[in-house]
Amino acid sequence: MTARTLRRTGMPNRGGWPVKLSVFLIVVLWTIPSLGLLVSSFRPASEATATGWWTALFSPLATDWTFANYANVLGKGGMFDAFVNSLIVTIPATVIPITLAAFAAYAFAWVKFRGRAFLFAVVVGLLVVPLQMSLVPLLRIYQATGLTGSFLGIWLAHTGFGLPLAIYLLYNYISQLPKDIFESAYIDGATPFTAFTRLVLPLSYPALAAFAIFQFLWVWNDLLVALVFLGTTSDVSVLTIQLATLAGTRGESIHLLSAAAFVSMVLPVVVFLALQRFFVRGLLAGSVKG
Repeated sequence: MTARTLRRTGMPNRGGWPVKLSVFLIVVLWTIPSLGLLVSSFRPASEATATGWWTALFSPLATDWTFANYANVLGKGGMFDAFVNSLIVTIPATVIPITLAAFAAYAFAWVKFRGRAFLFAVVVGLLVVPLQMSLVPLLRIYQATGLTGSFLGIWLAHTGFGLPLAIYLLYNYISQLPKDIFESAYIDGATPFTAFTRLVLPLSYPALAAFAIFQFLWVWNDLLVALVFLGTTSDVSVLTIQLATLAGTRGESIHLLSAAAFVSMVLPVVVFLALQRFFVRGLLAGSVKG
C-alpha cells in the first residue's frame, strides 16, 4: 500500500523513511566490526600491526592482500582439526537434547500421569540455576567415571544444560496444538507414539528449528564447558579453545586471529541462514502461550 492509501484506511505507516534510516544505520554499525575482521584476515602481519584495517579500504591497490593467514591457520594453526572436533561435539549436542525434549514436552502436554505438574515445575525451576554452579560437582562425577576429556562427556553435559529450555519452549508450542487431531488419531487406533511421530513432530517443525539454532550456536561458541570437560589436548580441542590459544600465545597476531575467527563463523552463519524462516515463528510460538 502507498502512504496515501494508508492514510485513507486509517492504517499506520510503519515503513516511513525514519524507520528505514534507523534500520540502515543499525545494520551499518553492527557490520563495521565484522568488516574490520574480514579485512584484517587478508592483510599480512607487517601491515596489520602497523596500520588500521580501514587504511586497506581507502587504498586497496596499495595493500598486499594475501590468503596466507587462512593457509597458516588451517594448516599449522590446527584449526581444521578443531573445526572437525567442533562438528563432532555440536551435532550430537544439538540433536540429542532436541529429541529428548520433544518426547518430554509431548508427555507433559498430552499424556496424563501422576506428578506431571510437579515435574514440569521442576523443569521450569532448572532454568534459573546458573550453569557455573554445576560445573564442579559434575566434573567430580566425570573424574570418577572416566568421562573427562571424552566427547561422550561433553555431549551429556550440553544435553543436561540445554534440556530445561528446550522442554519449556517445545511444551508451550506442542500444548497449543488442536486437541481434535489427537482425538481423531486415537479413534483411528493410533498409539501415543504414533501420534507423536506422525502428528506432533511434523507440526512442531518451526519450534524444533528455532531451538536447533539456539542450541547449535550455544554449543559451537561455547568455551567454558569445552575447557572444563574436554581440555586443551589437540585430539579433542575445539575451535573456541584454539582461538583462545591463539589469543593467549600470539596476542599481537591480529591477522591470524581474524582469519581463525572467520573460519569459526562460517558454519553458524550457514545454519542460521538455512533455518531463519522458522526462527521468529518458532520462537514466538514457543515463548508465548495464548
